[in-house]
Amino acid sequence: MIQIIAGEKGKGKTKILIEKANAEVGTAKGSIVYLDKNNKHMYELSNRIRLINVLEYHVNNQDQFIGFLNGIISCDHDLQSVYLDSFLKIAYVDSDSLETIFKKLEGLTEQFKVDFIISLSMDAQKLPESIKKNVIVSL
Repeated sequence: MIQIIAGEKGKGKTKILIEKANAEVGTAKGSIVYLDKNNKHMYELSNRIRLINVLEYHVNNQDQFIGFLNGIISCDHDLQSVYLDSFLKIAYVDSDSLETIFKKLEGLTEQFKVDFIISLSMDAQKLPESIKKNVIVSL
């Protein structure tokens, strides 16, 4: 399953994403990973959530980002959810490539039964129709 928290920059998406991740910890049967562009939110997340600063791993394009996700999934057979903050930045995505990367994420979620919860700095109305169905919060 892919869920999107959409809204322009500065609308509070990260706060909602962190709250959702922390709430999931209480009922999680598997592990939870939170990907971000820095370690700024380390102390806001439960210590049962693994925070990974993607920029520390020299990911420089979309293909490398998908490879990075595959590596995380392959190393943790109990992985339940991956929270992706600042998605457009950490995944090197622009509006032209959004549908392509979402198809790849859909493939990963179907094959490995991993949920992706994404903070997306775009107005939900500007998203492609094929992606709008995944929006759970629009700010």
